Amino acid sequence: MIIVTGGAGFIGSNLIRALNERGEKNILLVDHLLNGRKMHNIADLEIADYMDKTQFIEKIDSPIFLNDIQAVFHQGACSATTEWDGQYVMMNNYDYSKRLLHWCIEKNIAFMYASSASVYGLGKHGFRVDRSCEHPINMYAYSKFQFDQYVRHILAETVSPIAGFRYFNVYGPREQHKGTMSSTAYHFNRQVFEQKKAKLFEGCDGLANGEQKRDFVYVDDVVNVNLWFFDHPEQRGIYNVGTGKAETFNTVAQTVIDWHKEGCIEYIPFPEHLKGVYQSYTQADISGLRQAGYTNEFLSVKQGVTRYLERLNSSAGK
Repeated sequence: MIIVTGGAGFIGSNLIRALNERGEKNILLVDHLLNGRKMHNIADLEIADYMDKTQFIEKIDSPIFLNDIQAVFHQGACSATTEWDGQYVMMNNYDYSKRLLHWCIEKNIAFMYASSASVYGLGKHGFRVDRSCEHPINMYAYSKFQFDQYVRHILAETVSPIAGFRYFNVYGPREQHKGTMSSTAYHFNRQVFEQKKAKLFEGCDGLANGEQKRDFVYVDDVVNVNLWFFDHPEQRGIYNVGTGKAETFNTVAQTVIDWHKEGCIEYIPFPEHLKGVYQSYTQADISGLRQAGYTNEFLSVKQGVTRYLERLNSSAGK
């Protein structure tokens, strides 16, 4: 059996889809369906069982709980960057992850988990997997950073297959439940469809309007990285997962407009509350992935957004 925590979420549900395409159906999906709309992400998936996160955490320390587990893809977390209840965030993102990690080590189960590029903060020191670059500026980022720190110590003490992935700006199907936290590609598509215009922030940090850059990575590429490490358990460590190329918000918006063959870009005032805490530039250093042996190429914004819109605007809506 394979366990996917956060399996009804964005990346988790895409992982299960890809596992299904490999013929894997013996999957335990762990999630917390307080937002029942996430069921649309999993209604077309094949799983063996579902378990609520709370029940899963309660049972995990039982010596008779689950056997013959191949791997755990730990995608579940409190992902709201606006959540400042530190106790809540650390309980969900740090303590839970530690318990699951030690359970996997004890049973020699491959453990692959979601970290985040948010650990780099404003990115003033670069985006390398190196302590000197890591300066989290909110509780979510700190929880991910601190678990990475914990994993670094554990890696030296065990030979268990452990891999952490610092996701950059992921976009793609099955993210509609995220609301305002959905990707810009998702929001631009809706705006162009409804209003014939994509709304971008004006320039900031000395950049022209819409010229802020992020490392936008398509969710299928993220899934491919996870599955590659599943197939290569000898590769252990913490890795950036991005394209390695920063592209502008203007490029994302223009790709959406080109796909619809109508629309324009409208620049709106840069929000006051984001000044000083906004990532104007991100670009993953993916040298670690390449050194590990991962050679797949990543989709560009034009390639990935075009593929996404074809699925997003189909009758299935995914």
